[in-house]
Amino acid sequence: MRLTVRGRLTLVYGGLFVLAGLVLLGATAVLFSQRLPTVLAKVDIDASGPGVVGNQRFLTESRDNTLATLLSQGAIALVVVSAAMIALGWLVAGRMLQPLQQITATARRIADAPDADRGLHERIALTGPQDEIKELADTFDVMLARLDHSFDGQRRFIASASHELRTPLTLNRTLLEVALTQEAASEEVRQLGSTLLAINDRHGRLIDGLLLLAQSERPVVERSYVDLADIVDHVAVSDTVKVLTDPKEATVAGNPVLLERLVQNLVENGVRHNIEENGWVRVRTGTRLDGWVVLEVSNSGPAIPRYEVPGLFEPFHRYGAERLHAPGAGLGLSIVRAVARAHGGDARAEARDEGGLVVTVTLPRAL
Repeated sequence: MRLTVRGRLTLVYGGLFVLAGLVLLGATAVLFSQRLPTVLAKVDIDASGPGVVGNQRFLTESRDNTLATLLSQGAIALVVVSAAMIALGWLVAGRMLQPLQQITATARRIADAPDADRGLHERIALTGPQDEIKELADTFDVMLARLDHSFDGQRRFIASASHELRTPLTLNRTLLEVALTQEAASEEVRQLGSTLLAINDRHGRLIDGLLLLAQSERPVVERSYVDLADIVDHVAVSDTVKVLTDPKEATVAGNPVLLERLVQNLVENGVRHNIEENGWVRVRTGTRLDGWVVLEVSNSGPAIPRYEVPGLFEPFHRYGAERLHAPGAGLGLSIVRAVARAHGGDARAEARDEGGLVVTVTLPRAL
């Protein structure tokens, strides 16, 4: 069994104390035994008469008994005091290692965050003397601050780039629509214009998705009560496949716009990646006994290998040829997971044996 740092420190403290006690006890016994012959010799010189031999025997036995008593009582005292000092050493070691435990707890919370940048706003903020442990904690805080600033800059860049790219796309769409409305436009020009409009719309959806993804990766600050059942009644519709709904009360505290987009993305994803005949999408909401709100969206569709499912949540990742030519931007499930985690929940998916997916979103229930 490998000892912890606290255990090793306690072992070192206790071992040093026991060793020092043994040395002290041995030195005392040696000095005591060396002092007694001098006393006996003095008694021998001063003694006279027939009782000298008896006195010497009595003094020798007294010396031996005294030395034995010294060693035995000293050993008992050493054992008792050593046990007390080992317990005290355990407490002192724990007290000394408490700042390291605080650093470890902060690092673990950051590492266990759903996203890589979710907990970077935390700081250790260790108080106390400016020693080696305090310097380590301050260095860790500086590293976290730089990483947090870097991720914030990345999100701001995505948002700024999305806004900047939206303007020329809007201009291109306007010019194409004006060109297509002219009576002199030939059939080839109209066909080319329609194709360019479709490409322009695709790019627009991509930019909107990137902007929403950058926004949803930040923790939600302003929250209001939202019932996912109401959102399902509003957005769970389709003209191409049958949509089955089973909305039950599922109240959460969050951003209504982001939560509506979450449900809408799941429904659109289920409709888009479906089969042509007898396709269906089923949407259910409810609250579990453990207090978590659940949104489940399942659909019929092509069979997907289970090892491909985790990658579907990655931005721009698609599976199969039917996804390569789909009109989406490849950000639907990425936005779903980002919105769920921004609200303190998560999203996962499972492949159905008959084909299609079952996507489950869990969110904390509003208190």
